Amino acid sequence: MVDGIMNKYAEEMIIHILLRLPLKFILRFKCVSKAFYTLIQSSYFINIHYNHTLTSTYDNILLKRSCKEDIERYKAVFSFISSDDEDNLNSVYPDLDVPNLLRVTSVTSDKLIDSNHGLIALMEHRTTILFNISTRNYRHLPPSPFQIPKGFYQSIKSGGFGYDSVVNDFKVFRVSEVYTEDRYGYPEDGETQVEVYELGIDIWRKLDHVDQELPILFWLNSSMSYKGAYHWIASVARANIILCFDMTTEFFRNIEMPITSKFLKGTLYSLQLLNESLSLLCYPCLASGTDPTTDLMEIWIMKDYNIYESWIRKYTIIGLPTENPLVVWKDYILLFQSNSGYLISYDLKQDEMKELNILGCPKSMRAIIYKEFLTPIQRQS
Repeated sequence: MVDGIMNKYAEEMIIHILLRLPLKFILRFKCVSKAFYTLIQSSYFINIHYNHTLTSTYDNILLKRSCKEDIERYKAVFSFISSDDEDNLNSVYPDLDVPNLLRVTSVTSDKLIDSNHGLIALMEHRTTILFNISTRNYRHLPPSPFQIPKGFYQSIKSGGFGYDSVVNDFKVFRVSEVYTEDRYGYPEDGETQVEVYELGIDIWRKLDHVDQELPILFWLNSSMSYKGAYHWIASVARANIILCFDMTTEFFRNIEMPITSKFLKGTLYSLQLLNESLSLLCYPCLASGTDPTTDLMEIWIMKDYNIYESWIRKYTIIGLPTENPLVVWKDYILLFQSNSGYLISYDLKQDEMKELNILGCPKSMRAIIYKEFLTPIQRQS
């Protein structure tokens, strides 16, 4: 009967109706008939749905946190969060256990990265899992096949994930240093190596044009995908910069950071998206506690991308005790994890802080803002 309806009404009308539905209801229509299944699975409908969703103002928060199961076992969990009209945050779907992350290191060493094109990546040093969190499909990527020569060692400095709009494919990459050791065990003769994995062709390859003088990277330095490039906080000549890796050209470049405040206990930085612009959070290291009368957080926005003169200081916040900023939602709600492990929301406009009843191991939380797309990904068998 439904197939008859598909023949009776123009396909455009059916698509118009489907686009008005939440994604979870669209997915249910795949079970109604072969005609609906074929339509919803088609690249034509997926692209239309993607473009329609991009203009939507409805966003959710994806929160990854780790929970201790026993002495040496931790479970990674995805939580799906949204808000009501008064910005009270609540779970909108049941929690989802994350596959293949049941190790001690997954508590603090993973990165949650949004490609802004429907897929996300959860990365550790040598493990990457790609998800379409809306359809619950995922792929555990194969390890890099490249071996280190005998007598050499490898230190993985960082990694990233993003979308190449020219070849219409997703890429994962790792930056590492391959080196030898002197007779005292100290590293020497280091060489930078970049490995790139392309999802569409399922192949790892090495870049042969890497500048050996890349800035200093650390795995847990703040990073994000934005405007077709991957961005990190990095260091060069005792100064901090934003290092960028173009997902299409696969070349590196630098963005100069604004002149921010410096703190005696140490200065930390976090890259965020605010007002659809690349933004920078600057805040003190809280290892020795915070002084609410002097310590502050600055939030800077680059209004025109890659134009240094467009950096402006948007907010100055006094005495906000955070070492783990997660994400800025709706351009004014800063989420971070407290030292006790709870999720905290801070309203930048109202100067109000709330502790939420969501708990994870300290420093284990990661968060992104996501929209629900149909971007396909072959599920691991």
